[in-house]
Amino acid sequence: MKNYHFIAIGGAVMHNLALALVKKGYQVTGSDDEIYEPSKSRLAKAGILPQKYGWFPEKIHSGLDGIILGMHARIDNPELVKAKELGIPVFSFPEFIYNQSKDKKRVVIAGSHGKTSITSIILHVLKDQGVEFD
Repeated sequence: MKNYHFIAIGGAVMHNLALALVKKGYQVTGSDDEIYEPSKSRLAKAGILPQKYGWFPEKIHSGLDGIILGMHARIDNPELVKAKELGIPVFSFPEFIYNQSKDKKRVVIAGSHGKTSITSIILHVLKDQGVEFD
């Protein structure tokens, strides 16, 4: 089982990635200095809401497969420093997504309006046609 720690897990994009990894069966932990709704409730429901706010280098250990680094984490973040000391791979959100999808067929939806609607339609059609996707 893969084991990832999120530095700044409470962000809109970060918490959704954390939830997706939990759904895939991965072990997920995280830290943040603040977490607001709806991230807070969603992380709590999944059982991965940090018990305390702040940065805790003791959460970083050699059993981690990687660190996923949020945008507001500073270069001197104690968890990041510890991860680098231990040689744990550190990924930005885009790097992680790329690594997870580089050998898959990808569909990219862009534009100013309608991205969510088009994505929903595509997912509905794929599901209806029995096509496996993630």
